[in-house]
Amino acid sequence: MFESAELGHRIDKDTFKREVPKLRAALLDVQYDVLQKKEFPVVILISGVDGSGKGETINLLYSWMDPRHISTLAFASPSDEEAARPVMWRFWRALPAKGKVGVFAGSWYSQPIADRIAGNMRRSELDERLDDINRFEAMLVNEGALVLKFWFHLSKGGQEKRLEALKKDPKTAWRVTKESYERLKTYDKLQEVAGHVLRVTNTAKAPWIIVEGTDDAYRSLTVGRIVLDAMKRRLAQPLLPVPVAPPIVHPIDEKSVLSELDLNRKLDKKDYESELARYQGRLSELVRDPRFVGKRSLVLVFEGSDAAGKGGSIRRLAAAMDARQYQIVPIAAPTEEERVQPYLWRFWRHVPRRGRATLFDRSWYGRVLVERVEGFCSEADWLRAYAEINDFEHQLTDAGAIVIKFWLQISADEQLRRFKERQDTEFKRFKITDEDWRNRDKWDDYAVAVCDMVDRTSTGQAPWTLVEANDKNFARVKVLKTVCERLEAALKGEGKKH
Repeated sequence: MFESAELGHRIDKDTFKREVPKLRAALLDVQYDVLQKKEFPVVILISGVDGSGKGETINLLYSWMDPRHISTLAFASPSDEEAARPVMWRFWRALPAKGKVGVFAGSWYSQPIADRIAGNMRRSELDERLDDINRFEAMLVNEGALVLKFWFHLSKGGQEKRLEALKKDPKTAWRVTKESYERLKTYDKLQEVAGHVLRVTNTAKAPWIIVEGTDDAYRSLTVGRIVLDAMKRRLAQPLLPVPVAPPIVHPIDEKSVLSELDLNRKLDKKDYESELARYQGRLSELVRDPRFVGKRSLVLVFEGSDAAGKGGSIRRLAAAMDARQYQIVPIAAPTEEERVQPYLWRFWRHVPRRGRATLFDRSWYGRVLVERVEGFCSEADWLRAYAEINDFEHQLTDAGAIVIKFWLQISADEQLRRFKERQDTEFKRFKITDEDWRNRDKWDDYAVAVCDMVDRTSTGQAPWTLVEANDKNFARVKVLKTVCERLEAALKGEGKKH
């Protein structure tokens, strides 16, 4: 895989001086075209062996382009805050907005490669992580991003010479550390691991570009031209959405997970008050359990028919927890800032750390519900969202999150009764909008979308709980009881801290 990057590629100084002005002008032009259109972000990964010119290349990109619209993200070992969340969390938050360029010096590849070389990760674990990375990069590209991945290569002898040259120059000596020579000792292992990583993640959507790092001029011109050509092609050929999900087949007898719910289930006031106090007390104890505080987090998702009682259920849950331990995130239409990022970005930001809870009032499922039904995204977008949502929730649970998802269902008649009550009650009028009435006109379309959502995203790690919500007392207790039972089951697997 690295043979073509050990041929001694070089560019003479005169050629370099002649080509650079033209390249810089062209890069600036294409950068401003991308910035003006704001149709896609540019994600550039700079990886490779020590001494191969990663830092110099990043500095050159800054000097050749407008640095105001480039961000460089350097990632070392995860901080405590980052380690308490999914592995990809720190990268999710750092993605550039549409129209911008993000350069990753160290990326989602760095830690898996380092862990494998150090013997802290089995081959099967590495392959599982690489599969997650492939799916993440496919999501970025499907969202419109231009992803360019560079691997700078040096032969073992070339790396040793390069480090010695850097060490002798007073201007660059600081870049050569004891760790640089320690890593030189693991060169062969790096090539083995990196070769495997590059092969497995060299996809059509995000291919690797291997560049020989021996000659500065050659490396710089090569990277500059590749970035330029890629941005030009992406501007000239907009990404065409391609569905990445199997077709949806509906049952011919018209039975569904919603039609089979018994919406007549009720709980009288006396039993409600007793059960409410019981489960709120249990929840209060569970979220203070050392096994939860030290190793787990809680992600609660509330979706449902309009006026189904999501807010009331959330308030009963929140009343059982310390306000410093949770946040409630209400989801409305995306803001301008959120629209220039992948659709999951605004939810990535609110992923709780260990010992904390986030309650989402509406969620990432808007992509396969309101956006699907109202035509706010293409069919290809909402079809691929099922797999992307499953991936996201899988990463949450892998990091210790307990993901509990509720769909609150009421009948059309009960919804109409609640709508009228809200209109006629002074302090409830804010809860009813013209949009609620419009959504009611598409009741059947939403029912189909909900059934598809449950079928495609109710997984073993993050199943849906369907709540019969015509009776608010019954619904609130069912929600509380479900959270307690799921928490207790998860904590049984955790050893008590002493």
